[in-house]
Amino acid sequence: MIRRTFIALTAAASMMSTAAFADGHSKDIVDTAVGAGNFTTLVAAVQAAGLVDTLKGEGPFTVFAPTDEAFAALPAGTVEDLLKPENKDKLTAILTYHVVAGKVMSGDLTEGMMAPTVQGAEATITLEGGPKVNGANITTADIEASNGVIHVIDAVIMPPM
Repeated sequence: MIRRTFIALTAAASMMSTAAFADGHSKDIVDTAVGAGNFTTLVAAVQAAGLVDTLKGEGPFTVFAPTDEAFAALPAGTVEDLLKPENKDKLTAILTYHVVAGKVMSGDLTEGMMAPTVQGAEATITLEGGPKVNGANITTADIEASNGVIHVIDAVIMPPM
């Protein structure tokens, strides 16, 4: 019920901020994600992990942001399980594996590049057949925010165990 309420509030905020989203750089990564409207699950997860203030911070950050569809493709019950307070550490590890310190634009990506994530492990960038991070397609690149950049991906990437 809390998740549904948060998603409803986020959706309402998205509708109200759509016009402001067009100006791009004046919003931080979190507000840009909220304004886009297709990251409600990611935003809910960032809130549950206590990472909102971090991703609203100075940065810069590069976020490989899974869409709501990417989260929906996970096995049934995975998202709900990760959002439970007792799984905060696991959720934080997954989310921080999607973040790289610094602003990395798509033009900076190279074949076989190893990107050190905030989680501590590296993610692999490949370019053959279109840009990917750990096999997840980068479907939209270079969404600039005031404190970094978002690259939209079509899958949730998991850190190595």
